[in-house]
Formats: sequence, C-alpha cells, structure tokens
Amino acid sequence: MYKYFISVLLLFVFANSFSQEEKNDTIVYKTSYGLRVGVDLSKPLKGAIQGNSNGLELVGDYRITKRWFIAAELGYEEETSSEDFSNSTAKGSYMRLGMNYNAYNNWLDMNNEIYVGFRYGLSLFDQTINSYTPNVVTGEANTLPYFPADLVTTPITETGLNAHWTEFIIGVKAETFKNLFLGFSLSYKVLVSVKDQQNFKSLYAPGFNRIFQSDTGFGFNYTLSYTIPFQKK
Repeated sequence: MYKYFISVLLLFVFANSFSQEEKNDTIVYKTSYGLRVGVDLSKPLKGAIQGNSNGLELVGDYRITKRWFIAAELGYEEETSSEDFSNSTAKGSYMRLGMNYNAYNNWLDMNNEIYVGFRYGLSLFDQTINSYTPNVVTGEANTLPYFPADLVTTPITETGLNAHWTEFIIGVKAETFKNLFLGFSLSYKVLVSVKDQQNFKSLYAPGFNRIFQSDTGFGFNYTLSYTIPFQKK
C-alpha cells in the first residue's frame, strides 16, 4: 500500500511539472499595433550645415500584420542649386506612399526592424531661375555655342511643375525606449515623369532630391518616431 501511494504521488508530481512546462512553452508575447508618427531629423541638419536648403518631413506608418506596414512621408522643401552657368531654386511639397516589410526576427517582445520598402512619390513645386549665363550661337559653320560674360540676374519663375517617381528603400528602426524609435534609411529613386520649366531642365524636385541625367536619384533620412498603440496582438 505504501509503495502504491508513493507511485501515485510521483505520477502526480511528474504530471504537474509537465503541465507547468507546457504552459511556459506556450506563453505568447504580444506586440503593439498602432500608428507610428515622427519627423525626419536630416532635413533641418542639412539646412543648418549647407545653408542652401530648408524643409520639414513628417513620417508615419501603420502596422497591419506582424511584418507588413503601410508607410507614408509628407514634406515641404526648398533647395537652391548652383551650376556653372545657372543658379535656380525649387520649392514645393511632396508625398510618398507605400509599404514596408520587416525582415528582422525579434526576440520576445522586442519591436526592432530591418526592413525593405517601396514608395510611389509625387511632388508639386515651383522653380525660379535666379541667374544664368546664356549660350550664344554665332551662325557660322562649325562654330560651337559659347557663353559670354553677360550674366542675367532677372529671376524667372514658373509654377505648377510636378514630378512622379518610384523608390526602393532599405532601413532600420530601433526601439530605444518604450514605443520610441530611432531609424535611418537609404533609398534609390527612379523618375517616372517630370514637368520642366520652359527652356530649363529641373535640377531638383522636392522629395526626389537632385535629378541626374539618368533620371535616377538617392535619398537618406534619419528619423525619430513614436508609436501610438491601439492594440496588442
């Protein structure tokens, strides 16, 4: 009888221990779902260092699944471009809209991200030719155009310009404090279309940055953002 009692007791202890282990193994760590909003710190830093630009960009994303986020950026920018024979200023607003995919496997309840993304971008802007040196054709055969010393300083402004592009992004977001994130990203942009100023090519489009002859460009941002949690899943 004594041996039977000991056997039953050991069986009960083993079963209880197994049940506790199973419960511990099935603990689910929930993470925050909500709207994350912030600001691009690189815009004011660029303006303070270079002095030929100023702007503000607001960033945001909304988590829809464990790895997918709807993302957007809205901003205003003014940039002056100085070339060998011209000086021009582009200013206007822009938006970028797309998705991010978080490829990073977080531990427990961490919310860090290493992500790739895609955006469609639209910019509406004005451009002013501040000054330029016109080239002159002499009309003589086999004579190349030349640039005289006469500098034209009467500003010429055209409004209602626009640019459309796509961009591919890779970036990082790190949760430094609860729901507070620092992040940076790099983007490669491909211009789809641009409406240029009459007789003058657009050198810069807000949100796209410098426009090269290849109709491609690059971007960088450094963000501080905060998640407003709506629920946990």
